[in-house]
Amino acid sequence: MSNWRDNLQSIERLGEIEQSVGLKLAANGPPQAFVGELCDILDASNNCLMQAEVVGFERGKVFLMPYGKAPVSMGLKVRASGRSMTINVGNELLGRVIDAFGQPLDEQPRPRCSEKMPLQRDKINPFKREPITERLHTGIHAIDSLLPIGKGQRIGLFAGSGVGKSVLLGMMARHLHSDINIIALIGERGREVNDFISSHLDEQTLSKSIVVVACSDDYALMRRQAVYTATTIAEYFCRQGKDVMLFMDSITRFAMAQREISLSLGEPPTARGYTPSVFSMLPGIVERAGNFKDQGSITALYTVLVEGDDFNEPVADHMRSLLDGHIVLTRELAHRGHYPAIDVLQSISRLSQQISNEDERQLSRQITALLSLYRQNKDLIELGAYQAGNNQKLDYAVERIDALQQLLIQNSNQSLPYDALIQRLKKVLQ
Repeated sequence: MSNWRDNLQSIERLGEIEQSVGLKLAANGPPQAFVGELCDILDASNNCLMQAEVVGFERGKVFLMPYGKAPVSMGLKVRASGRSMTINVGNELLGRVIDAFGQPLDEQPRPRCSEKMPLQRDKINPFKREPITERLHTGIHAIDSLLPIGKGQRIGLFAGSGVGKSVLLGMMARHLHSDINIIALIGERGREVNDFISSHLDEQTLSKSIVVVACSDDYALMRRQAVYTATTIAEYFCRQGKDVMLFMDSITRFAMAQREISLSLGEPPTARGYTPSVFSMLPGIVERAGNFKDQGSITALYTVLVEGDDFNEPVADHMRSLLDGHIVLTRELAHRGHYPAIDVLQSISRLSQQISNEDERQLSRQITALLSLYRQNKDLIELGAYQAGNNQKLDYAVERIDALQQLLIQNSNQSLPYDALIQRLKKVLQ
């Protein structure tokens, strides 16, 4: 006799689409739907056309955002899944290029990962974090010497369009000594995704990397979810005791995707059209990186695409307050052929005192003072209005500025070992 439980059938929670406005679908159900729940949009034969996520509800109406593109009409059924978004994780993802769902984009078989992790997680207790004391060497001369990065630090890379962010990310991914690289390309053009992987990631680097892609033509919900997917995968390897590098290019496009979603739901815009939910979600992403007790670490590099080269625009200003430092790339340096176009005087690492010894801090102070003094008098020097001998400190700066700048300029395949770089810098200052 069969068990009576075997004859039970699950009850489907169904709704019906009544309206489509912009990105938003409105349905009269499913009943008891919760925000973040995954739902299936069904065709007339009850086959799944696409998946959508519950993003809100009001007066008996459930609002959904679709993950894909499919013809939607009134009367289509909506079936609740009873679960929120999860991602399959495992070592099988290494060397792969996937989308926000973990589906392969590299024309290889789907990764067979047996473990699932939810994309959202609870707030991390600050006492579960370890102090950041170990220095990382990036292979970038300006960063290693003047803007040191520690294991578990969160750094922002602030730049306008076309000043070398992707090249710098590729250089760091190749030179950093990490166990795992998670590279999230959010809102990029399809051509740039392919170029970045083929041009900036060598075979060895790609073998220990996972690339998560959401292109500019993907729905806003996919671009937003790709950020959470990349962060969740980084957390999985961190819990295994691995030292993970998380590259996010760019967090600004995540903010833009969330702005699209929020405006479609009727949330009022505030600064430059960004809604309050954008600024409340950014800390939850950044705080998931760090150096953790009894685990590994997640060192995160978030690129911030500044609109119109305005480094005080709302997202850039908010990210500066959340991060442990910022590296600024300027168009002026890029136009002068100074690559990487890092403006040392506008950049800062808030952990430089903790991860540098006294000799390294003294060298950094000397170089920064020299660059600052030269910049203050640059116009006089270039006009020929400054006469040598009037200021000994300025004479010292003028004599050494060219050699110093040549050392801070490097191509994508050039990198000095850290000890050799420090010796060269000391020699320049003699």
